[in-house]
Amino acid sequence: MDRIFIRDLNLAAIIGTLPHERKFRQNITLNIELCYDMSEPCRSDNLFDAVDYSAVERDIIEKVENSSFQLLEALAQSIADLCLSYTPVRKVKVRIDKPAAAVRARAIALEIEREKTPSKPSPAAD
Repeated sequence: MDRIFIRDLNLAAIIGTLPHERKFRQNITLNIELCYDMSEPCRSDNLFDAVDYSAVERDIIEKVENSSFQLLEALAQSIADLCLSYTPVRKVKVRIDKPAAAVRARAIALEIEREKTPSKPSPAAD
């Protein structure tokens, strides 16, 4: 499957469970992988056939900067849900690095991968 990458998106967010983490924004770094079939936009050269990655980035920035999740897992799921709301996107990977959570490492990070579930056909009316 074809992929778009949003790499090293540096944002500040309220994230964490400790009292001091709830008071101040912390730096996090996002890496997003959007998977979808790019055959049509490759042929048409038309943005309307593609995923507008600029709009995806804008939406992610807005979501993260206005969020106040306690867990990185919940923030990652929220970002994955947002990305999957774009019609062509079939699968997404979300990686979040949180440097302030690490004592000696560069960062603590997590990655989730989610796929759009195929919609089930509605039962025929009797």
